[in-house]
Amino acid sequence: MRTKYLSVLSIAVLFGMSTLASAQTYGPYPITLEGYSGDKADSTAYTGQAARQVLHTSLKKLASQGDGSNAAELKQQMMQYFSGKEEGRKIIAPTSRDGFTIVQSEVDQISKGVNLKGKTYKGVVNGWPGKMTGPEVIEFMIDKAANAKRGFDPVTGFDYPQLISKFAMGAVFYHQAVDNYLDEKLEADNKPNDKPYGEGKHYTGKEHSWDEGFGYFGAPAHALDLDANQAYGIAKMKDQAVADYNQDGKVDLYREMTYAHAYYAADSDKAGTDYLRAIFQAFLDGRQLIADANGEALSPSQRAQLKAHAETIKTLWEKVIAEAVFKYAGSVYKDLEKLQTIVETGGNANDTFRAYAKHWGELKGFAMALETGGKDLGEVGTRMNRLIGYGPALLGGGQVTGIDADGNYQIGGAKDLGGYMVHMLKLQKLMDDAYSLQARKNDATGDLEGLVNSLSEGAYSEND
Repeated sequence: MRTKYLSVLSIAVLFGMSTLASAQTYGPYPITLEGYSGDKADSTAYTGQAARQVLHTSLKKLASQGDGSNAAELKQQMMQYFSGKEEGRKIIAPTSRDGFTIVQSEVDQISKGVNLKGKTYKGVVNGWPGKMTGPEVIEFMIDKAANAKRGFDPVTGFDYPQLISKFAMGAVFYHQAVDNYLDEKLEADNKPNDKPYGEGKHYTGKEHSWDEGFGYFGAPAHALDLDANQAYGIAKMKDQAVADYNQDGKVDLYREMTYAHAYYAADSDKAGTDYLRAIFQAFLDGRQLIADANGEALSPSQRAQLKAHAETIKTLWEKVIAEAVFKYAGSVYKDLEKLQTIVETGGNANDTFRAYAKHWGELKGFAMALETGGKDLGEVGTRMNRLIGYGPALLGGGQVTGIDADGNYQIGGAKDLGGYMVHMLKLQKLMDDAYSLQARKNDATGDLEGLVNSLSEGAYSEND
Protein backbone atom coordinates (compact mmCIF):
# COMPACT_ATOMS: atom_id res chain seq x y z
CA MET A 1 0.00 0.00 0.00
CA ARG A 2 1.31 3.41 -0.90
CA THR A 3 1.72 6.10 1.74
CA LYS A 4 -0.82 8.92 1.58
CA TYR A 5 0.76 12.23 0.65
CA LEU A 6 -1.20 14.08 3.30
CA SER A 7 -3.13 12.60 6.18
CA VAL A 8 -6.75 13.41 6.95
CA LEU A 9 -5.53 15.05 10.16
CA SER A 10 -3.09 17.35 8.37
CA ILE A 11 -5.75 18.30 5.81
CA ALA A 12 -8.18 19.05 8.63
CA VAL A 13 -5.60 21.35 10.20
CA LEU A 14 -4.93 22.96 6.84
CA PHE A 15 -8.63 23.74 6.38
CA GLY A 16 -9.16 24.85 9.95
CA MET A 17 -11.39 21.88 10.81
CA SER A 18 -11.28 19.46 13.68
CA THR A 19 -10.56 15.78 12.99
CA LEU A 20 -14.12 14.96 14.00
CA ALA A 21 -15.51 17.58 11.64
CA SER A 22 -13.45 16.18 8.79
CA ALA A 23 -14.98 12.75 9.38
CA GLN A 24 -18.46 14.29 9.19
CA THR A 25 -18.05 16.64 6.23
CA TYR A 26 -17.76 15.79 2.56
CA GLY A 27 -14.08 16.50 2.20
CA PRO A 28 -11.35 17.33 2.46
CA TYR A 29 -9.91 13.97 1.39
CA PRO A 30 -6.23 13.10 1.01
CA ILE A 31 -4.32 12.89 -2.27
CA THR A 32 -3.93 9.18 -3.05
CA LEU A 33 -2.91 9.29 -6.71
CA GLU A 34 0.41 7.51 -7.22
CA GLY A 35 3.18 9.74 -8.49
CA TYR A 36 1.42 13.04 -7.91
CA SER A 37 4.01 15.65 -6.94
CA GLY A 38 2.09 18.90 -7.18
CA ASP A 39 0.96 21.21 -4.42
CA LYS A 40 -2.68 20.11 -4.17
CA ALA A 41 -3.61 18.82 -0.72
CA ASP A 42 -7.25 17.83 -1.23
CA SER A 43 -8.51 15.31 -3.78
CA THR A 44 -12.13 16.48 -3.41
CA ALA A 45 -13.39 18.30 -6.51
CA TYR A 46 -16.94 19.04 -7.66
CA THR A 47 -16.60 22.67 -8.71
CA GLY A 48 -18.08 22.01 -12.16
CA GLN A 49 -21.22 20.64 -10.57
CA ALA A 50 -21.51 23.57 -8.16
CA ALA A 51 -21.15 25.95 -11.10
CA ARG A 52 -24.00 24.18 -12.88
CA GLN A 53 -26.14 24.50 -9.76
CA VAL A 54 -25.60 28.26 -10.01
CA LEU A 55 -26.28 28.26 -13.75
CA HIS A 56 -29.60 26.58 -12.98
CA THR A 57 -30.63 29.02 -10.25
CA SER A 58 -29.62 31.94 -12.48
CA LEU A 59 -31.55 30.54 -15.46
CA LYS A 60 -34.66 30.13 -13.32
CA LYS A 61 -34.40 33.77 -12.20
CA LEU A 62 -33.94 35.01 -15.75
CA ALA A 63 -36.98 33.04 -16.94
CA SER A 64 -39.19 35.30 -14.82
CA GLN A 65 -37.87 38.59 -16.19
CA GLY A 66 -39.83 38.95 -19.43
CA ASP A 67 -41.79 42.19 -19.75
CA GLY A 68 -43.22 41.85 -23.24
CA SER A 69 -40.60 44.03 -24.92
CA ASN A 70 -37.28 42.30 -24.23
CA ALA A 71 -37.87 38.81 -25.67
CA ALA A 72 -34.87 38.58 -28.02
CA GLU A 73 -32.40 40.00 -25.51
CA LEU A 74 -33.74 37.86 -22.67
CA LYS A 75 -33.68 34.67 -24.73
CA GLN A 76 -30.07 35.32 -25.70
CA GLN A 77 -29.15 35.85 -22.04
CA MET A 78 -30.95 32.70 -20.92
CA MET A 79 -29.19 30.69 -23.62
CA GLN A 80 -25.85 31.94 -22.30
CA TYR A 81 -26.70 30.28 -18.98
CA PHE A 82 -28.01 27.11 -20.61
CA SER A 83 -25.70 26.40 -23.53
CA GLY A 84 -22.96 29.04 -23.36
CA LYS A 85 -19.49 28.77 -21.87
CA GLU A 86 -18.54 32.43 -22.03
CA GLU A 87 -16.32 33.96 -19.38
CA GLY A 88 -17.69 36.71 -17.20
CA ARG A 89 -21.22 35.38 -16.65
CA LYS A 90 -22.61 37.06 -13.55
CA ILE A 91 -24.38 34.94 -10.96
CA ILE A 92 -28.01 36.08 -11.17
CA ALA A 93 -29.09 33.97 -8.21
CA PRO A 94 -28.19 33.50 -5.45
CA THR A 95 -26.54 36.85 -4.76
CA SER A 96 -25.51 38.60 -1.57
CA ARG A 97 -28.09 40.46 0.46
CA ASP A 98 -28.24 42.01 3.91
CA GLY A 99 -27.32 39.35 6.46
CA PHE A 100 -26.20 36.82 3.87
CA THR A 101 -22.91 37.58 2.13
CA ILE A 102 -21.81 35.28 -0.69
CA VAL A 103 -18.19 34.75 -1.73
CA GLN A 104 -18.69 34.44 -5.50
CA SER A 105 -20.33 36.90 -7.88
CA GLU A 106 -19.39 35.22 -11.19
CA VAL A 107 -19.78 31.64 -12.37
CA ASP A 108 -16.08 31.50 -13.32
CA GLN A 109 -15.13 31.95 -9.67
CA ILE A 110 -16.50 28.45 -9.09
CA SER A 111 -15.57 26.76 -12.38
CA LYS A 112 -14.83 27.93 -15.92
CA GLY A 113 -16.20 26.74 -19.23
CA VAL A 114 -19.23 24.79 -18.01
CA ASN A 115 -22.82 24.77 -19.23
CA LEU A 116 -26.06 22.88 -18.66
CA LYS A 117 -26.90 21.80 -22.20
CA GLY A 118 -23.92 19.48 -22.60
CA LYS A 119 -25.02 17.49 -19.55
CA THR A 120 -28.76 17.45 -20.28
CA TYR A 121 -30.63 14.16 -20.82
CA LYS A 122 -30.52 13.38 -24.54
CA GLY A 123 -33.50 11.02 -24.72
CA VAL A 124 -37.02 11.87 -25.84
CA VAL A 125 -39.17 13.29 -23.03
CA ASN A 126 -42.56 11.57 -23.19
CA GLY A 127 -44.17 13.94 -20.71
CA TRP A 128 -43.78 16.95 -23.02
CA PRO A 129 -45.53 17.36 -26.39
CA GLY A 130 -43.63 17.22 -29.64
CA LYS A 131 -41.37 14.20 -28.98
CA MET A 132 -38.49 16.49 -28.07
CA THR A 133 -35.20 15.53 -26.48
CA GLY A 134 -34.20 16.98 -23.12
CA PRO A 135 -32.15 19.89 -24.55
CA GLU A 136 -34.90 20.63 -27.08
CA VAL A 137 -37.51 20.81 -24.32
CA ILE A 138 -35.50 23.32 -22.31
CA GLU A 139 -34.66 25.44 -25.35
CA PHE A 140 -38.34 25.42 -26.37
CA MET A 141 -39.33 26.54 -22.87
CA ILE A 142 -36.64 29.24 -22.86
CA ASP A 143 -38.07 30.68 -26.08
CA LYS A 144 -41.59 30.68 -24.66
CA ALA A 145 -40.44 32.16 -21.33
CA ALA A 146 -38.70 35.04 -23.10
CA ASN A 147 -41.97 35.93 -24.78
CA ALA A 148 -44.15 35.60 -21.66
CA LYS A 149 -44.62 38.36 -19.11
CA ARG A 150 -42.70 37.31 -16.01
CA GLY A 151 -42.48 33.83 -17.50
CA PHE A 152 -46.20 33.11 -17.19
CA ASP A 153 -48.59 32.28 -20.02
CA PRO A 154 -52.22 32.67 -18.85
CA VAL A 155 -53.59 31.07 -22.04
CA THR A 156 -51.94 27.69 -21.38
CA GLY A 157 -51.36 28.02 -17.64
CA PHE A 158 -47.62 27.45 -18.08
CA ASP A 159 -45.23 28.88 -15.46
CA TYR A 160 -41.93 28.64 -17.30
CA PRO A 161 -39.53 29.43 -14.42
CA GLN A 162 -40.95 26.44 -12.56
CA LEU A 163 -41.11 24.15 -15.60
CA ILE A 164 -37.56 24.98 -16.64
CA SER A 165 -36.18 24.71 -13.11
CA LYS A 166 -37.76 21.45 -12.01
CA PHE A 167 -37.15 19.69 -15.30
CA ALA A 168 -33.55 20.92 -15.58
CA MET A 169 -32.83 19.74 -12.04
CA GLY A 170 -33.82 16.26 -13.19
CA ALA A 171 -32.53 16.32 -16.75
CA VAL A 172 -29.08 17.57 -15.70
CA PHE A 173 -28.39 16.87 -12.02
CA TYR A 174 -30.39 13.72 -11.33
CA HIS A 175 -29.70 12.27 -14.78
CA GLN A 176 -25.95 12.83 -14.67
CA ALA A 177 -25.58 11.53 -11.12
CA VAL A 178 -27.69 8.36 -11.20
CA ASP A 179 -27.31 7.41 -14.86
CA ASN A 180 -23.64 8.24 -15.29
CA TYR A 181 -21.35 8.96 -12.35
CA LEU A 182 -23.04 6.53 -9.94
CA ASP A 183 -23.70 4.01 -12.71
CA GLU A 184 -21.36 3.23 -15.60
CA LYS A 185 -18.45 5.18 -14.10
CA LEU A 186 -18.39 2.71 -11.20
CA GLU A 187 -17.37 -0.15 -13.50
CA ALA A 188 -13.82 -1.45 -13.10
CA ASP A 189 -12.53 -0.27 -16.49
CA ASN A 190 -14.30 3.10 -16.45
CA LYS A 191 -12.33 5.81 -14.64
CA PRO A 192 -10.33 3.33 -12.52
CA ASN A 193 -9.03 4.30 -9.10
CA ASP A 194 -5.37 3.63 -9.90
CA LYS A 195 -5.25 6.23 -12.67
CA PRO A 196 -5.90 9.98 -12.76
CA TYR A 197 -9.38 11.04 -13.84
CA GLY A 198 -7.76 12.93 -16.69
CA GLU A 199 -4.32 14.06 -17.78
CA GLY A 200 -2.66 16.24 -15.17
CA LYS A 201 -5.39 15.77 -12.57
CA HIS A 202 -4.58 15.25 -8.90
CA TYR A 203 -7.46 12.89 -8.16
CA THR A 204 -8.21 9.34 -9.25
CA GLY A 205 -10.96 8.28 -11.62
CA LYS A 206 -13.22 6.91 -8.91
CA GLU A 207 -12.56 9.81 -6.52
CA HIS A 208 -13.70 12.40 -9.03
CA SER A 209 -16.61 10.36 -10.42
CA TRP A 210 -18.04 10.02 -6.93
CA ASP A 211 -17.42 13.70 -6.16
CA GLU A 212 -19.26 14.73 -9.31
CA GLY A 213 -22.29 12.69 -8.29
CA PHE A 214 -22.22 14.39 -4.90
CA GLY A 215 -21.98 17.85 -6.44
CA TYR A 216 -25.12 17.24 -8.46
CA PHE A 217 -27.10 16.34 -5.34
CA GLY A 218 -26.60 19.89 -4.05
CA ALA A 219 -25.95 19.40 -0.32
CA PRO A 220 -23.59 21.62 1.68
CA ALA A 221 -20.45 19.76 2.70
CA HIS A 222 -21.44 20.04 6.37
CA ALA A 223 -25.00 18.75 5.94
CA LEU A 224 -24.64 16.25 8.80
CA ASP A 225 -24.27 19.19 11.18
CA LEU A 226 -27.67 20.53 10.11
CA ASP A 227 -31.24 19.61 10.84
CA ALA A 228 -33.83 19.68 8.05
CA ASN A 229 -34.96 23.22 8.79
CA GLN A 230 -31.39 24.53 8.78
CA ALA A 231 -30.46 22.83 5.50
CA TYR A 232 -33.69 24.10 3.93
CA GLY A 233 -33.11 27.58 5.36
CA ILE A 234 -29.68 27.88 3.75
CA ALA A 235 -31.27 27.71 0.29
CA LYS A 236 -33.70 30.39 1.44
CA MET A 237 -30.71 32.46 2.66
CA LYS A 238 -32.21 32.76 6.14
CA ASP A 239 -29.21 32.22 8.43
CA GLN A 240 -25.64 32.97 7.39
CA ALA A 241 -24.23 31.60 10.63
CA VAL A 242 -25.66 28.16 9.84
CA ALA A 243 -24.35 28.22 6.27
CA ASP A 244 -20.92 29.69 7.07
CA TYR A 245 -19.22 26.50 8.24
CA ASN A 246 -15.64 27.82 8.10
CA GLN A 247 -16.73 31.05 9.84
CA ASP A 248 -15.05 33.41 7.41
CA GLY A 249 -18.04 35.74 7.36
CA LYS A 250 -19.22 34.66 3.89
CA VAL A 251 -21.12 31.79 2.29
CA ASP A 252 -19.17 29.75 -0.27
CA LEU A 253 -21.41 28.63 -3.14
CA TYR A 254 -19.10 25.67 -3.70
CA ARG A 255 -19.19 24.02 -0.27
CA GLU A 256 -21.69 25.84 1.94
CA MET A 257 -24.91 26.20 -0.08
CA THR A 258 -28.00 23.97 -0.37
CA TYR A 259 -29.29 23.45 -3.90
CA ALA A 260 -31.82 21.55 -5.97
CA HIS A 261 -32.72 18.05 -4.78
CA ALA A 262 -30.88 18.40 -1.47
CA TYR A 263 -33.25 21.29 -0.78
CA TYR A 264 -36.26 19.13 -1.60
CA ALA A 265 -34.89 16.27 0.48
CA ALA A 266 -34.73 18.70 3.40
CA ASP A 267 -38.26 19.84 2.59
CA SER A 268 -39.51 16.25 2.92
CA ASP A 269 -37.43 15.77 6.04
CA LYS A 270 -39.29 18.61 7.72
CA ALA A 271 -42.23 16.19 7.66
CA GLY A 272 -40.23 13.53 9.53
CA THR A 273 -38.29 11.66 6.84
CA ASP A 274 -34.51 11.28 6.75
CA TYR A 275 -33.71 11.56 3.03
CA LEU A 276 -31.05 14.26 3.20
CA ARG A 277 -29.06 12.65 5.98
CA ALA A 278 -29.34 9.14 4.51
CA ILE A 279 -28.28 10.22 1.01
CA PHE A 280 -25.46 12.36 2.39
CA GLN A 281 -24.25 9.50 4.61
CA ALA A 282 -24.18 7.12 1.63
CA PHE A 283 -22.11 9.66 -0.32
CA LEU A 284 -19.81 10.05 2.69
CA ASP A 285 -19.39 6.30 3.20
CA GLY A 286 -18.70 5.73 -0.47
CA ARG A 287 -16.11 8.48 -0.64
CA GLN A 288 -14.36 7.15 2.47
CA LEU A 289 -14.23 3.68 0.92
CA ILE A 290 -12.52 5.15 -2.15
CA ALA A 291 -10.08 7.15 -0.02
CA ASP A 292 -9.25 4.04 2.02
CA ALA A 293 -8.25 2.25 -1.19
CA ASN A 294 -5.27 4.60 -1.15
CA GLY A 295 -4.96 4.98 -4.91
CA GLU A 296 -5.16 1.26 -5.68
CA ALA A 297 -7.68 -0.16 -8.15
CA LEU A 298 -10.83 -1.09 -6.28
CA SER A 299 -11.26 -4.79 -5.65
CA PRO A 300 -14.48 -6.53 -6.72
CA SER A 301 -15.56 -6.49 -3.08
CA GLN A 302 -14.88 -2.77 -2.73
CA ARG A 303 -16.74 -1.99 -5.93
CA ALA A 304 -19.68 -4.08 -4.73
CA GLN A 305 -19.79 -2.02 -1.54
CA LEU A 306 -19.49 1.20 -3.52
CA LYS A 307 -22.34 0.13 -5.81
CA ALA A 308 -24.46 -0.64 -2.75
CA HIS A 309 -23.93 2.93 -1.51
CA ALA A 310 -24.77 4.19 -5.00
CA GLU A 311 -27.97 2.14 -5.04
CA THR A 312 -29.01 3.68 -1.73
CA ILE A 313 -28.47 7.14 -3.19
CA LYS A 314 -30.35 6.35 -6.41
CA THR A 315 -33.33 4.84 -4.62
CA LEU A 316 -33.70 7.66 -2.12
CA TRP A 317 -33.04 10.40 -4.69
CA GLU A 318 -35.82 9.00 -6.88
CA LYS A 319 -38.07 8.99 -3.82
CA VAL A 320 -37.28 12.64 -3.15
CA ILE A 321 -38.49 13.53 -6.65
CA ALA A 322 -41.56 11.27 -6.31
CA GLU A 323 -42.35 12.96 -2.98
CA ALA A 324 -42.28 16.31 -4.81
CA VAL A 325 -44.69 14.99 -7.46
CA PHE A 326 -46.99 13.81 -4.65
CA LYS A 327 -46.72 17.13 -2.79
CA TYR A 328 -47.48 19.32 -5.79
CA ALA A 329 -50.33 17.07 -6.95
CA GLY A 330 -51.84 17.87 -3.55
CA SER A 331 -51.18 21.58 -4.04
CA VAL A 332 -52.85 21.50 -7.46
CA TYR A 333 -55.84 19.66 -5.96
CA LYS A 334 -56.27 22.32 -3.26
CA ASP A 335 -55.94 25.10 -5.85
CA LEU A 336 -58.64 23.45 -7.96
CA GLU A 337 -60.95 23.31 -4.95
CA LYS A 338 -60.55 27.07 -4.55
CA LEU A 339 -60.97 27.70 -8.27
CA GLN A 340 -64.20 25.71 -8.40
CA THR A 341 -65.66 27.82 -5.61
CA ILE A 342 -64.56 31.07 -7.27
CA VAL A 343 -66.00 30.03 -10.63
CA GLU A 344 -69.29 28.95 -9.06
CA THR A 345 -69.66 32.25 -7.18
CA GLY A 346 -68.52 34.46 -10.05
CA GLY A 347 -65.44 35.74 -8.23
CA ASN A 348 -62.07 36.88 -9.56
CA ALA A 349 -59.89 33.82 -10.17
CA ASN A 350 -56.70 35.57 -11.35
CA ASP A 351 -54.57 35.18 -8.22
CA THR A 352 -55.70 31.65 -7.51
CA PHE A 353 -55.18 30.60 -11.13
CA ARG A 354 -51.65 32.05 -10.96
CA ALA A 355 -50.87 30.00 -7.82
CA TYR A 356 -52.38 26.94 -9.52
CA ALA A 357 -50.14 27.45 -12.56
CA LYS A 358 -47.06 27.72 -10.34
CA HIS A 359 -47.86 24.51 -8.50
CA TRP A 360 -48.71 22.73 -11.74
CA GLY A 361 -45.37 23.80 -13.24
CA GLU A 362 -43.57 22.33 -10.24
CA LEU A 363 -45.61 19.14 -10.49
CA LYS A 364 -45.00 18.74 -14.21
CA GLY A 365 -41.29 19.55 -14.03
CA PHE A 366 -40.68 16.97 -11.32
CA ALA A 367 -42.77 14.36 -13.14
CA MET A 368 -40.74 14.89 -16.32
CA ALA A 369 -37.56 14.65 -14.24
CA LEU A 370 -38.45 11.10 -13.20
CA GLU A 371 -38.09 10.07 -16.84
CA THR A 372 -34.41 11.03 -16.96
CA GLY A 373 -32.88 8.62 -14.43
CA GLY A 374 -32.01 5.84 -16.88
CA LYS A 375 -34.78 3.64 -15.49
CA ASP A 376 -37.80 2.41 -17.45
CA LEU A 377 -40.78 3.72 -15.50
CA GLY A 378 -43.09 1.36 -17.39
CA GLU A 379 -46.79 1.62 -16.61
CA VAL A 380 -46.09 4.04 -13.75
CA GLY A 381 -44.64 6.54 -16.20
CA THR A 382 -47.43 6.02 -18.71
CA ARG A 383 -50.16 6.54 -16.12
CA MET A 384 -48.36 9.51 -14.56
CA ASN A 385 -48.20 11.29 -17.91
CA ARG A 386 -51.84 10.51 -18.70
CA LEU A 387 -53.05 11.79 -15.36
CA ILE A 388 -51.12 15.06 -15.57
CA GLY A 389 -51.42 15.63 -19.31
CA TYR A 390 -49.42 18.18 -21.26
CA GLY A 391 -50.96 21.17 -19.50
CA PRO A 392 -53.15 22.09 -16.55
CA ALA A 393 -56.94 21.90 -16.87
CA LEU A 394 -58.10 25.35 -17.90
CA LEU A 395 -60.98 27.36 -16.49
CA GLY A 396 -62.82 27.28 -19.80
CA GLY A 397 -62.30 23.54 -20.22
CA GLY A 398 -59.59 21.59 -22.01
CA GLN A 399 -55.81 21.70 -21.73
CA VAL A 400 -52.75 21.72 -24.00
CA THR A 401 -52.87 18.59 -26.14
CA GLY A 402 -49.91 19.12 -28.46
CA ILE A 403 -47.68 21.47 -30.46
CA ASP A 404 -48.19 22.24 -34.14
CA ALA A 405 -45.52 22.47 -36.83
CA ASP A 406 -45.00 26.17 -36.10
CA GLY A 407 -44.36 25.60 -32.39
CA ASN A 408 -47.77 26.80 -31.28
CA TYR A 409 -49.69 25.00 -28.57
CA GLN A 410 -52.84 23.11 -29.44
CA ILE A 411 -55.61 23.24 -26.83
CA GLY A 412 -58.46 20.78 -26.78
CA GLY A 413 -60.11 17.98 -24.88
CA ALA A 414 -62.97 18.17 -22.42
CA LYS A 415 -61.00 18.20 -19.20
CA ASP A 416 -62.92 20.00 -16.45
CA LEU A 417 -61.75 21.07 -13.02
CA GLY A 418 -63.59 18.33 -11.13
CA GLY A 419 -62.25 15.58 -13.36
CA TYR A 420 -58.74 16.95 -13.08
CA MET A 421 -59.04 16.97 -9.29
CA VAL A 422 -59.68 13.23 -9.48
CA HIS A 423 -56.55 12.90 -11.60
CA MET A 424 -54.48 14.60 -8.94
CA LEU A 425 -55.71 12.23 -6.24
CA LYS A 426 -55.11 9.23 -8.48
CA LEU A 427 -51.62 10.57 -9.14
CA GLN A 428 -50.91 10.81 -5.42
CA LYS A 429 -52.06 7.22 -4.98
CA LEU A 430 -49.94 6.09 -7.94
CA MET A 431 -46.82 7.75 -6.53
CA ASP A 432 -47.37 6.26 -3.09
CA ASP A 433 -48.05 2.78 -4.44
CA ALA A 434 -45.00 2.88 -6.73
CA TYR A 435 -42.48 4.47 -4.36
CA SER A 436 -43.73 3.71 -0.82
CA LEU A 437 -43.48 7.37 0.11
CA GLN A 438 -42.94 8.56 3.66
CA ALA A 439 -43.42 12.35 3.78
CA ARG A 440 -46.66 12.41 1.74
CA LYS A 441 -46.98 16.18 2.05
CA ASN A 442 -50.34 17.68 1.05
CA ASP A 443 -51.93 14.22 1.14
CA ALA A 444 -55.50 14.50 -0.15
CA THR A 445 -56.11 10.88 -1.14
CA GLY A 446 -58.75 10.51 1.56
CA ASP A 447 -61.00 12.60 -0.67
CA LEU A 448 -60.70 10.24 -3.66
CA GLU A 449 -63.70 7.95 -3.16
CA GLY A 450 -66.11 10.76 -2.38
CA LEU A 451 -64.94 12.89 -5.29
CA VAL A 452 -65.16 10.01 -7.76
CA ASN A 453 -68.69 9.19 -6.58
CA SER A 454 -69.75 12.80 -7.12
CA LEU A 455 -68.65 12.82 -10.77
CA SER A 456 -69.61 10.86 -13.85
CA GLU A 457 -67.11 8.28 -15.09
CA GLY A 458 -66.36 10.37 -18.19
CA ALA A 459 -65.23 13.30 -16.11
CA TYR A 460 -62.13 11.57 -14.85
CA SER A 461 -61.04 9.11 -17.50
CA GLU A 462 -57.24 9.05 -17.70
CA ASN A 463 -57.46 9.00 -21.50
CA ASP A 464 -59.39 12.27 -21.83
